[in-house]
Amino acid sequence: MKPSSAAYIVGLALLASQSSSAALPDCVNGPLKSNKVCDVTASPADRAFALVQAMQSDEKLQNIISKSQGVSRLGLPPYNWWSEALHGVAGAPGVSFSASSPWNYATSFPMPLLMSAAFDDDLIERVGTVIGTEARAFGNAGHSGIDFWTPNINPFKDPRWGRGSETPGEDTLRLKGYVAALLRGLEGNHAQRRIIATCKHYAANDLESWGGVTRHNFNAKITLQDLAEYYLQPFQQCARDSKVGSFMCSYNSVNGVPACANKYLLQTILREHWNWTSGNQYITSDCEAVQDVSLNHHYAPTNAAGTALTFNAGMDSSCEYTSSSDIPGAWQSKQLTEATVDRALRRLYEGLVRAGYFDGAKAHYASLGWSDVNTPQAQQLALQATVDGIVMLKNDGALPLNLHSRTRVAMIGFWANATNKLQGGYSGKAPYLHTPVYAAQRMGLTLNVAPGPILETASAQDNWTANALAAASNSEVVLYFGGLDTSAAGEEVDRTSLEWPSAQVALINKLAGLGKPLVIVQEGDQLDNTPLLTNKGVSSILWVSWPGQDGGTAVMQIISGMKSPAGRLPVTQYPANYTQLAMTDMNLRPNGSNPGRTYRWYPNPAQAFGSGLHYTTFMAAFANYSASLSILNILDGCKNINPDTCALQPLPVSVVNTGNHTSDFVALVFVASQAGPNPYPIKSLAAYGRLRNITSGHTATAALPWTLGSLARHDENGNTVLYPGSYTLMLDQPTQMTMNLVLTGDPVVLDKWPAAS
Repeated sequence: MKPSSAAYIVGLALLASQSSSAALPDCVNGPLKSNKVCDVTASPADRAFALVQAMQSDEKLQNIISKSQGVSRLGLPPYNWWSEALHGVAGAPGVSFSASSPWNYATSFPMPLLMSAAFDDDLIERVGTVIGTEARAFGNAGHSGIDFWTPNINPFKDPRWGRGSETPGEDTLRLKGYVAALLRGLEGNHAQRRIIATCKHYAANDLESWGGVTRHNFNAKITLQDLAEYYLQPFQQCARDSKVGSFMCSYNSVNGVPACANKYLLQTILREHWNWTSGNQYITSDCEAVQDVSLNHHYAPTNAAGTALTFNAGMDSSCEYTSSSDIPGAWQSKQLTEATVDRALRRLYEGLVRAGYFDGAKAHYASLGWSDVNTPQAQQLALQATVDGIVMLKNDGALPLNLHSRTRVAMIGFWANATNKLQGGYSGKAPYLHTPVYAAQRMGLTLNVAPGPILETASAQDNWTANALAAASNSEVVLYFGGLDTSAAGEEVDRTSLEWPSAQVALINKLAGLGKPLVIVQEGDQLDNTPLLTNKGVSSILWVSWPGQDGGTAVMQIISGMKSPAGRLPVTQYPANYTQLAMTDMNLRPNGSNPGRTYRWYPNPAQAFGSGLHYTTFMAAFANYSASLSILNILDGCKNINPDTCALQPLPVSVVNTGNHTSDFVALVFVASQAGPNPYPIKSLAAYGRLRNITSGHTATAALPWTLGSLARHDENGNTVLYPGSYTLMLDQPTQMTMNLVLTGDPVVLDKWPAAS
């Protein structure tokens, strides 16, 4: 079991700072040079086979765990498979940050949920390229591996989930677009991977600890329809479409079978149905998940038996803090055979071969080094990623503020001047952490700064209100920096409430009573903003998640009008009473006590998926588009192996800036239909794109790509089906324009889902 979230992340950072640099293979002078694994002219499969063939049995068993021991006899160095890079190279047992330059920091981007709010896949690919470049530079210097356990792409369907901010949000189309772009950046587009990315946590891992159930013993009961339609869609993108280098199986069970011992997930779906075999890719377990098979799921009578089940099901490496699996026991009992071990090792080492690990100076990315870390371009991109993702959820006209050196500004709240509050989970050492106070000082503003409560209740001893009111009374405008810090949600910590902490609400109400412009800047996960939306003394609300190394600068650029907000919520903001729904209920569609999950099925949000205000006004419209499409003609004109990826004619949209501020605009197109069997989703995201820098009075146009999969649905057996009928396309949230589209022909199964065994 991992310790609490905060302690766990601190522990990873400490391990990273204390671990020594790893040795790299020597294919020039060492004994390894005589092995075919060093022959750059041989195929990756042959190179990996030669290395595994040279190992003795006991040596093999020492290298199917995350901290693999290598084989000194062969000149194969130890290798730690556990490196992290969720939003920048991060602390992990396989990552080593130095105490001083070089290798003492890496660019720290905002949390993925905020970057996703930008709805710009080109931006995400650029972010992935920076992270992948810096990660490979660390690996080249022996300060990390060259495989990294990122991204986290479990859909964020329940707002209480502690790790939701690590993901791109709740919508599968957004998740797939984000992960496709990120993987292009992380792994690169050459024959050799820049790094090996790892899609996690496969599958249905979106609970940490709730109601006496933990991720280590949770059995996610999921219909085939929900599994195929929702929980596995991002992983389909990773495996079938992006062909990512590795997967991580999760702690939980799915329909009674632990994920890491689940042949249906690992073999039937992943390797067979999605054909994830072209590069002999590998699967690692989440850390200690192998032990969970017997200890917590009670799916096997002994740890040895559970260990054998996981490898036999298709897992290739066990992540462990200590020796938590029982590989020796599984081997001695003959439940784990040499053929299975060899298969796992060949997959693992072929992965490293395909990333140039054994190629030394001949590796495609061998030249990457310290000069490629936190470049000026990376710094600017980290700032842009935060600015572009910030979502304005309320504005009575107070923003943007007209600030100048004589403006007296109160900056109140727990993270106004706290560098240790800017980064979310799985963060590394940042080169700098610029708070809002730092940014305001750089602007030359006259500041009155006061701290504030975090998670305290209104009945807690109050040592903040007097100072906060004094700061506000001496100022012309009040900026309140509140919300949640990482102690409220994270690894092994789910939330139990969606309400603003009562001590913060009490303070906000008192500040609102002063009658001055009051801007709320909310950090962390979504809260029910109803009390702030209805409070006339609250002028504006900005949501910034955990904004990264230049978060304060980004916030002040938005507040001052140097930049304009254009982000959109990538999640639903639920009312506080949504917590009545059990986190263990995995059903998406409304039934009984379940009111529905995500914007597709839940009709009464506090603030809707896709919400986001601007400093200007926009008029968005569809341009001319064919009102009728033939299913047969579309399929006849598409030769894609997977018909759901067949492109439709792009959706043309035009956007006119009818206000006074230059701004970006995120175009969201939703689809609703009663084609096919009921129940019907309220609406589903079909296409999106970001139009940039639209000046006042000008029009921007875009052709938004979409596919047959954007219109298809999933039946009760999990099949992807395209139904004929009438479809309504809706532009923007809230809707500005609708367009009707008719699909003619017969229903067609675009993807036949494998039956569960």
